[in-house]
Amino acid sequence: MTDDAAAGLPSVAKEDSVGLPPAIDPARSLRVVQRVVFPGTDLDVVPLYVETNPERGAAELAAELLAESLGNRDPVPPAPTAMGVATGEAQSVIRFGVGLPAHPAEEILPRRSAAISKGSRVSFATYFSAFPASYWRRWTTVDSVTLRLRVAGECTVIVYRSAAKGHSFPVETIGVETDEPELVERTLPLAPFIDGGWYWFDIVAGPRGTTVIRAEWAVPADPAPPGRISLGFTTFNRADFMVGHLRTLGASAEVLDLIDTVYVIDQGTRHVTDHPDFADSAKGLGDKLRIIEQGNIGGSGGFSRSMDETVRAGDSDYLLILDDDIILEPESILRAATFADLARKPTIVGGHMFSLYDRSVLHAYAEHIAPGKWWWEISPNTKARHDFGRRNLRNTPWLHRRAEAGYNGWWMCLIPTKIIKELGLAIPVFIKWDDAEYAVRAGRKGYPTVSLPGVAAWHIPWLDKNDALDWQAYYHIRNRVIVALLHSPRKRGGRLAMESGERQLQNLLSMQYSTAALRLLALEDVLSGPGHMHRELGTKMASLRELRQHFGDARGTADLDSYPPPRREAPDNLKTNTTPTNRVNLMAKVAAGTLHQFRKPRKFERPQMALPYQDAAWWVLSKLDSAVVSAPDGTTAAWYQRDRKQFRSLAWRSAVLHLRLVRSWPRLAAEYRAASAEFTSPARWRETFEASLGDPPRP
Repeated sequence: MTDDAAAGLPSVAKEDSVGLPPAIDPARSLRVVQRVVFPGTDLDVVPLYVETNPERGAAELAAELLAESLGNRDPVPPAPTAMGVATGEAQSVIRFGVGLPAHPAEEILPRRSAAISKGSRVSFATYFSAFPASYWRRWTTVDSVTLRLRVAGECTVIVYRSAAKGHSFPVETIGVETDEPELVERTLPLAPFIDGGWYWFDIVAGPRGTTVIRAEWAVPADPAPPGRISLGFTTFNRADFMVGHLRTLGASAEVLDLIDTVYVIDQGTRHVTDHPDFADSAKGLGDKLRIIEQGNIGGSGGFSRSMDETVRAGDSDYLLILDDDIILEPESILRAATFADLARKPTIVGGHMFSLYDRSVLHAYAEHIAPGKWWWEISPNTKARHDFGRRNLRNTPWLHRRAEAGYNGWWMCLIPTKIIKELGLAIPVFIKWDDAEYAVRAGRKGYPTVSLPGVAAWHIPWLDKNDALDWQAYYHIRNRVIVALLHSPRKRGGRLAMESGERQLQNLLSMQYSTAALRLLALEDVLSGPGHMHRELGTKMASLRELRQHFGDARGTADLDSYPPPRREAPDNLKTNTTPTNRVNLMAKVAAGTLHQFRKPRKFERPQMALPYQDAAWWVLSKLDSAVVSAPDGTTAAWYQRDRKQFRSLAWRSAVLHLRLVRSWPRLAAEYRAASAEFTSPARWRETFEASLGDPPRP
């Protein structure tokens, strides 16, 4: 039996046996909505669960406050501080996992119990442990929350709350004066949290140390059974990841109790079922696991298949969509489903994304689509790539303000089946923008999207992918334009066409001719009308890859020695010294770079420079005739070479196609909007499923 099984929501008898009220208590009408859990042995993520250094980020906060007092000048950066949690620090202050002290009649569970050393203070003002009160106040029917904390050993418990401005203060200080297990329980109102704020607690251990046996947050709720959930993974040749997911789910009994089916939509050539560990990893799921193999019709095809299967099965209240290249926190699944159960109306509940490499770094707190340029952006009053290993919740004021989300990525996103039945399936775009479009479509029907703190997965970060330059560049611009045609409130798409033209010029100045050609093909397909979307869903990627190979900038190699050595070394501060400092300087660099394209390129037997990707900005490359440039993922490098003929041809086509897009916008918008109900319908998608290479859908 796993530790989670002993403390899960449905395991009422087991919870009673360790002295806590059950997850759903009919007498008191309380339902557990968030359990405090611990990370195990991964020290990189400790700051997401428990804080052993309350001063983490205090210097940065002080610098910001000083800058504000001096007139909002840029703050002076504080001296560098150590990131993350040192091994000695974590082990000396708090221990979780095996080897915790035993207590009669109390079951100590590694993920739910911890031992705090004598005299130490730890805080639960952390991403996974604090209670995001403002989100529950805004989006659910809940009006109070109860902290239930079972401890053994003399200690002091301090309950805190914060306000939307980031100010925090103690609500109550509670003394525990016995070494025997004792239940601390306090009910706290949610009324003051309309704009933001959290609850959390700190523990100061007594002279003999303190054991946290259980801690959880519960809310008033009708004693109804929890909603049922299905999971939908879309995978392409990531069997190792999928085997890990199946093991994690199979070992999480309380999650399994809520699950109807785990759909694995396998669109790869190396199937999950062929992995040597598949059979063993699937044992815990039993008949809840369903593997569906179909041709590669992209993320939108895989996610639409799991949507369709879930709705047709008719058992689940929710579908949780999940990417394959993530690491799961099972507790997040419970939290997302519980939040959706208690929401005022059917609500899309999104999980945040942490970096799989920098594991304490949050990708974005909330995101939306900027209506003027129709592009993804972080939501107002938030910041991207926040590192909790460097700066904790208590010392980051903006994290206390509730953030409004316009959409949530489908690395982890829970969608009520009621919404799927009403809206249909995803748009057939292979990859990119299907998740954002679905949330916009739902929002138009009055169904909100909430990116919920405390619900998250670890995902391969975008900055380590090459998708803005490789074959995926086609889908970036094509799908962005299609979604804008469907939903943009601005006349002729606002600034979208202008920004696309600017991006096209940047690619041309950078000698990235393959990317420019792919983007032009995307515009041509958009102009052809919506009929191409389903028709080319399973075949387009192959033609995009073939097109790229006609361009030298797309022919990368992993062996840098296969290229001649560069004529000169790039200075370490090249990008810093050449970055445009104002708009006049920017336009001067555009003009100079453009004029350079009409000069006859010098013929070098060797590249002029070798540049890492982060230094290969367009204003650097526009001055060169050739350069070896590494890919963003660090696996290959390509020899870029300036070609006047390519530049003129692609630039002319770009001007013509962008002008056609602007002129045709009203007609195209009408066509795509009229066709949207058909191309997102289950019936049309089933035809595409059948046309793919795998298992056809059920009749």
